[in-house]
Amino acid sequence: MKKLRLATRGSDLATTQSGMVAAAVEAATGAVTELVIVKTIGDARLDVHLAEVGSVGLFTKEVQDAVLDGRADYAVHSLKDLPAEQTAGLCCAAIPVREDTRDWLLIRPGFYGDRGAGLLPLIPGTRVGTSAARRTAFLADMAPDCTAVLLRGNVPTRVNKLIAGDYDAILLAGAGLRRLDLDLANLQVVKLDPMLWPGAPGQGALAIECRADDQETRDLIGQLHHPATAATVEAERSLLRALGGGCGLPLGASALAVDGGFQLVAALGPTEDFPGKLRRAKITATDVTSASAAALEALLAAEVI
Repeated sequence: MKKLRLATRGSDLATTQSGMVAAAVEAATGAVTELVIVKTIGDARLDVHLAEVGSVGLFTKEVQDAVLDGRADYAVHSLKDLPAEQTAGLCCAAIPVREDTRDWLLIRPGFYGDRGAGLLPLIPGTRVGTSAARRTAFLADMAPDCTAVLLRGNVPTRVNKLIAGDYDAILLAGAGLRRLDLDLANLQVVKLDPMLWPGAPGQGALAIECRADDQETRDLIGQLHHPATAATVEAERSLLRALGGGCGLPLGASALAVDGGFQLVAALGPTEDFPGKLRRAKITATDVTSASAAALEALLAAEVI
C-alpha cells in the first residue's frame, strides 16, 4: 500500500480540508496519507493586518518548503492563499470540485438592519471584524457608516469572538464555514451576492501541490482534478496576475462557466496605483484569457456594472 505525507497548516480548517483530500486520495487510489503539520508566518503574526505582514505566500511558503525539501510528498492549500505565480519546483497536480465561492456576513442579534439592494444589512456604527484588504474596501463602499476592526485567528476562534460580543459582525469565506459545519444558529447569516461582493480569486477552491519531478504522486493526485473548476479559477487568477497582486490587493473576482464561455465579475478597491472609489466590472467572454483581459480593461477604465 502506497503511503504519502501531506503538508498542511495546523488550523482547524486546514486540517479538515487536508483530511478531506486525504480521504479522497485513498478512495480513488488506495494510497494512505499522513498529515505533516507546518506553521506559517501568517499563523504566527496574529496582531496585524495581513497586508502588514506581506502579500505573497503568507499561509503557503513554509508548507511548500516542506514539500520541496522532502518532508512531505504533497500539500493542500486554500487556493486563494497561493501566490499568483507557480512556485519553482512545484506543480499544481489537482484542483478538486469547488465549494461555495461567497463571503458570508455573520451578524449578532441587534445589529441586523435591511437597508435595501446594494448595501449591507447592518445598522449604522456596526463593528465588523476582518483582516482582509478586499473586505475592508468593500465594506467602506457598501456600508460606509460601519467600521472594519482587525480580526485574526482560525475560523472557530473568530466565530467565538463574535458570539462573545467582541465584534458586532464578521466576514468569513462561506466555504470554510461549510466545511467546518459550525453552529451558527444564534447568528444572522447573510450570504453575500458575488455579483456585488465577489470573493477572493480562487475562493472556495483547494489546490493540491507536489514536486514537479514526482510523477508518481502527480498521477495519484491528478485523479482528483476537476477541469471545470480549474478553468473558472484560472480566469480569476489571470486577472490577479495581470494586476500584480497578492493577499494585500483589494481584488474580488468570481468566474462562472456560461454557454459559450465565461462570465467574470470583478471589483477592485482603491490602492496607491488605483486611487478613487471601488471599481467594478462584469464581463462575458468565450475563453479564460479574453475574459481576464476584458475585465482588466474595464477595471482600469473604472467601468461600473
